[in-house]
Amino acid sequence: MSPAVGLAALAAVCAATVLIGVYGLRISRTTGDFYVASRTVRPWWNASAIGGEYLSAASFLGVAGLILVSGIDALWFPIGYTAGYLMLLLFVAAPLRRSGAYTIPDFAAARLDSRPARTVTSLLVVIVGWLYIVPQLHGAALTVRITTGLPGWVGAAAVVVVVVLSVVTGGMRSITFVQAFQYWLKLTALAVPVIFVLLALGSTSQPITDGGAVFHSDLDVSDEASLYRNISLITALLFGTLGLPHVLVRFYTNPDGPSARRTTVIVLGLLSLFYIFPTLYGVLGRIYTPGLATGGQADATVLLLPARIFDGAAGDLLSALVIAGAFAAFLSTTSGLVVSLAGVVSQDLFRGSVRGFRWAAVLSAVVPLAVALATDSLALAGSVGTVFAFTASTICPLLLLGIWWRGLTDAGAIAGMVTGAVLCGAAVMLAAFAGSALGRFEELLAQPAAWSVPVAFVVTIAVSKLTASRRPLTVARVMARLHSPEHHHPAPRTVGR
Repeated sequence: MSPAVGLAALAAVCAATVLIGVYGLRISRTTGDFYVASRTVRPWWNASAIGGEYLSAASFLGVAGLILVSGIDALWFPIGYTAGYLMLLLFVAAPLRRSGAYTIPDFAAARLDSRPARTVTSLLVVIVGWLYIVPQLHGAALTVRITTGLPGWVGAAAVVVVVVLSVVTGGMRSITFVQAFQYWLKLTALAVPVIFVLLALGSTSQPITDGGAVFHSDLDVSDEASLYRNISLITALLFGTLGLPHVLVRFYTNPDGPSARRTTVIVLGLLSLFYIFPTLYGVLGRIYTPGLATGGQADATVLLLPARIFDGAAGDLLSALVIAGAFAAFLSTTSGLVVSLAGVVSQDLFRGSVRGFRWAAVLSAVVPLAVALATDSLALAGSVGTVFAFTASTICPLLLLGIWWRGLTDAGAIAGMVTGAVLCGAAVMLAAFAGSALGRFEELLAQPAAWSVPVAFVVTIAVSKLTASRRPLTVARVMARLHSPEHHHPAPRTVGR
């Protein structure tokens, strides 16, 4: 594929993102517009935007790469990503919308009536957001390097520049337009090329290459650790979705609780439709491009497969579409994360003003850019899975117990979040540095969610029971607001500093 084709695709999607973001500036005027789009986003539009920001580098590139390498075990990723939204529908979406908060720390402050709990929650939200942004920038670097020949840092820097421009001009309302557009671009960018590939392969007698042997090679995951790994992975994905800051902030933009539930139902359908296509790319990659697995380029399967099947202009056009969709994935997820982090940072450091929001957006994007430039890319879906495990071990217990258990105290919430962060973070870092030297314990540490999440819940509950006297006096009123239909209580006030 010609580098000019890749550059043209990247330029087109960046220009479209900026133009749509500038359009959002025309109708973004108030603080509510910047933080939660004044809570006026309707379910279909909001669901498209959620799909845009949730379907990240791990979904667009990483799922196909993992299927190429690991086969059927990798299917837990799209299943877990989608099922996590079912958990949101059942346990979080409507109550969180009724809380009246702008951010997760706002919810912690309102529910627990505790400044220390808010501070710890803010710190964890920022850490989770930065950890999630880094794989997006790694994905952008990979895409630019493979498709244009330019240095990888150009892709990471381009994402940060475009995202910051979009966020500081229009805030959440602007990003909502951008992300809704990018969901449908990503879906089209995956669906159209793979349909043409299937039609082309179905109309020829092209034999399966010797790559078919990969299905039975040592790339398949069938060892004894596989069961634990799958259990831990699905735990991380199911519970981690409940604590992703850029996903949760979307439910504050709905007009009411029923709209939040309808949004989640629509998102489930959109995600289910989307994940059909990365799965197809992974399967086709195992047949026609198996060398990418052994060559360490598994995450490039989606980018390279169309050009392996089609020659000339047809291959270039289909590849350009895939490249545009991939960059849309990096932009949309990063923009959602930057918006959510800017909301937290601006309220804690800049008193929640629009000007403070803009400075916070710059800070929220520059820090992970520095980290991404200083580190090497791992398997995209695997690295994002680690972030899910960390989120499930920290923010998830606060939300689930805060919404459904009136016995939660600030001391219990802080103890649970700190315990989960220390256990999960230490386990992952030890596994990364020690590796095979850990022997049979390597898998337990590399995939800690199966034990770190239950421990975090147990510590939260135990400490809350031991500190029952710290239960906030406002708990009955807050719980009534979370679980009563909107017309049964006054409109929620904005919780903030």
